[in-house]
Amino acid sequence: MRFVDTIVKKREGRHLSTEEIWEWIRGYVQGQIPDYQVSALLMAIVFQGMDARETYDLTMAMMNSGDLLDLSQIRGVTVDKHSTGGVGDKTTLVVAPMAAACGAKIAKMSGRGLGHTGGTLDKLESIPGFNCFLEKQAFFDQVNRIGLAIAGQTGNLVPADKKLYALRDVTGTVDSMPLIASSIMSKKLASGSSAIVLDVKYGSGAFMKTLEDAVALGREMMDIGRAAGRKVSVIVTDMDEPLGCAIGNALEVKEAIDTLCGRGPEDFTHLCLAVGSLMLVTAGIVRDEKQAQKRLEEVLANGAALEKFKAMVRAQGGDVSVVDDPRRLPKSRMTTELRARQDGCIDHMDAMNLGTLAMQIGAGRRTKDDAIEPETGIVLRAKVGDCVKEGQVLAQVCHNVPLEQEWIHGFYDSISLSGSPGQRRPLIREILTSY
Repeated sequence: MRFVDTIVKKREGRHLSTEEIWEWIRGYVQGQIPDYQVSALLMAIVFQGMDARETYDLTMAMMNSGDLLDLSQIRGVTVDKHSTGGVGDKTTLVVAPMAAACGAKIAKMSGRGLGHTGGTLDKLESIPGFNCFLEKQAFFDQVNRIGLAIAGQTGNLVPADKKLYALRDVTGTVDSMPLIASSIMSKKLASGSSAIVLDVKYGSGAFMKTLEDAVALGREMMDIGRAAGRKVSVIVTDMDEPLGCAIGNALEVKEAIDTLCGRGPEDFTHLCLAVGSLMLVTAGIVRDEKQAQKRLEEVLANGAALEKFKAMVRAQGGDVSVVDDPRRLPKSRMTTELRARQDGCIDHMDAMNLGTLAMQIGAGRRTKDDAIEPETGIVLRAKVGDCVKEGQVLAQVCHNVPLEQEWIHGFYDSISLSGSPGQRRPLIREILTSY
């Protein structure tokens, strides 16, 4: 069958066969099908959708387009977590060592950020000397030795997703539930963990804008994982305001360290305990979430989680002294305090605008070739529901060049004040499990 026939078939709303989907992915990765034809098929999928079987077939074809990470050398139960992205989301830096301190094996492949946020690797590289790239055997050995490794992708995992996502990004075809689900799950399944927890964000600072869409995406990914023989749980969380207070790589590392020391922001700590609990239960390490939360609170209180983080930093060449004294993390050349211009109560924060503002001063990338300035970003001193007085500090901005007036206006436009306390929305909105 000619590939144009596959395009026409989907354009007309018919289902693609398993063979057609595998031939598409195989041919595209091998360079036999041109971008312009794949773009046409992607647009047809955006308009016509895919059913559950097609989405599963696409996920498996993408997963098998390159290497698969075999974690059988790792002793114990491997569990992974993934967030669909947000502003101030440094959850992995806390939940991975917490779960490892409770006996889980965390062999996590992470990525870099593009757009309004840095990725987990960008955050970790704020720590002087930290090596994000481990040889496969060194990666396995580290997990067996200390229970935890977070590293960049090794080998040739899911090349189909790299090619497809780059194409989707420039052809207006990112916004498709089956394409999002297959992109995420192909990478998670290829990474080899037997248990997976997905943190699906929704709101102004997330890709999914509504709770209903986030739940639907979570169910679709959970169904894919279950069909592939993995245990998958989903937590759906609000991202209408930034998570925690820090936005920016070194700033978020400091906040993660503070949280591991038991003095993190309330909302961020709450989410870390919830995600960590799901990881332990999904992996079968504890019976239920109540027992899991108790274990996690214990490893925070007795310092075991912090010691796991330090052990990972040490094993991957990082300067452990910054964990003991986060003031040693990179610092910006300038700091500016932005103060409330009137009395009022914060009833809304535009997370996406704040994330974009942080990117503009160096905390994120406009293009994949941009260099991140890890010391830059924003630290919020008030959040939704807080009442402030005129002149009270709303945020501290860490920057290396003077702030332009347009940037400052953008900050104030991102925060809405009213005469009465804002309504805090629940951070965790839904939990879906398959264990």
